[in-house]
Amino acid sequence: MSFTVFLGNLPIWVTADDIKQWLAAEDLVADSVKVIRNHETQESKGFAFVEAPTADEMQAIIRRFDRAPLEDKILRANPAQPSKGAAPKGGPATGATAQAPGGAAARPADRNRPDRRGGKKRDSEPKSAFAAELAKAL
Repeated sequence: MSFTVFLGNLPIWVTADDIKQWLAAEDLVADSVKVIRNHETQESKGFAFVEAPTADEMQAIIRRFDRAPLEDKILRANPAQPSKGAAPKGGPATGATAQAPGGAAARPADRNRPDRRGGKKRDSEPKSAFAAELAKAL
């Protein structure tokens, strides 16, 4: 089982080594730290993932870093969520009924959405001026 912490709102200068030093200074343990970077520029995107060895260690990291001030920012730390569209580890990628938060089955795709190939149109008007402009462009 994975105990991953999402650490967000980081200044762009923060490196994995910086985070490891902060953890060590607080007597916290991490199996790995990965600062997410832009592939083209290699500049930090402002967030990282910290792999903790246990659920207790994950909670300790979250308690220490969530809402902690750093320069002019307030850090965010919480349990990491799987990326959208990714199958859970060990689970099937397709064919299973997706579960929404709270255990309810996910709704099937909205069948009234416009289709780029001339399918059904929406029953209602766009909800914002931006959506209306976007609809005109499409």
